[in-house]
Amino acid sequence: MNASPSQPHPAEWTETQRLLPSVERDLPAGRHQFHKEQMMAQIHEDLRTDRTNARPALAARRRNPFLRRAILVPAGAFALAGAVVAGFALSGGNSEGGTAALATGPALTTRIGVADPKGAPQLLDRISLAAADTSEPAVHDGQFTYIASKVASTYPKTVDGKTTIVSQELHDRRVWMSLDGKDGWLIEAGETSDEGMTLAGPNPVAGAYNALAELPTDPDALLRRIYQESDSNRDPEVPRDQAAFVAIGDLLNESYPPADLNAALYKAAAKIPGVVTVDDAVDAVGRHGIAVARQNDTDGQRTEWIFDRKTLELLGERTVQVKADKDGEFKAGTVMSTSAITQRAVVDGNKEAPGKAS
Repeated sequence: MNASPSQPHPAEWTETQRLLPSVERDLPAGRHQFHKEQMMAQIHEDLRTDRTNARPALAARRRNPFLRRAILVPAGAFALAGAVVAGFALSGGNSEGGTAALATGPALTTRIGVADPKGAPQLLDRISLAAADTSEPAVHDGQFTYIASKVASTYPKTVDGKTTIVSQELHDRRVWMSLDGKDGWLIEAGETSDEGMTLAGPNPVAGAYNALAELPTDPDALLRRIYQESDSNRDPEVPRDQAAFVAIGDLLNESYPPADLNAALYKAAAKIPGVVTVDDAVDAVGRHGIAVARQNDTDGQRTEWIFDRKTLELLGERTVQVKADKDGEFKAGTVMSTSAITQRAVVDGNKEAPGKAS
């Protein structure tokens, strides 16, 4: 199966994602969850090795479902920590060949779309029906899921003691993951060498297809599962409803859920307080759509899932600074993260491109 959104020519960088500040600065409210666990901190340190710019390295962790946000994914389904550590142990954190730093430009900005607090249940119900009607692959042992996307991040960059807010160059990210989550490969410009890095390890990685297939498809049971895990692990500064919304978004954007689970995730999201629709949002390659979103009032950022208006296909995700942060660093309208899903497929081998034999 190959479910691939249409791909217009790359547009301007319309969204980006915040790079987490480096250790000399305190993290702004609401962002502590990405660094709180010792495992993730160690991974970040490993990734800094032989890098000339640590901040972009950290930014990309936000876009890597296999190396980030362990606390927001149901632990019963995903044994994330062991897989991540094992992956780095096998790869040394990077494949040989070094990693070239990504170019940066001015901070990306966008029009802040109008939020409708009443429209989310109806829209999510329509999206759920469309997702349930999507054909899914007849997967078999030995296959790999494949996800290709365009991503970028926005972050503070300090040169000669002067800090400015910059955005990464929009770049490719490709991930292969075995159905059992014990093998995989990552290629991401600025984060791995051209050859990429292994994600192999003895324990399943988060988002593996087999683990997703075991999650409950009853929306209430599924949402309880997500809340239970996020409540036990999230940073207290992150509102529990926001943590649940982000967890669902991670599964939708950065894994390949079976069709019945995909539909259940949307129905579960509709039950989270504070979820709204946004009249217009733009993904990383410039595709406009309607969004389902939720704002984290702690840091003033709104996470938006972007859908094609006609087909209701998920195009990507972005995070927008809706109100300036307390330090005045990030102004309203700053795009903190951007992603665009360009292809999803099931392939027969690791590092195999869709449509090509191993």
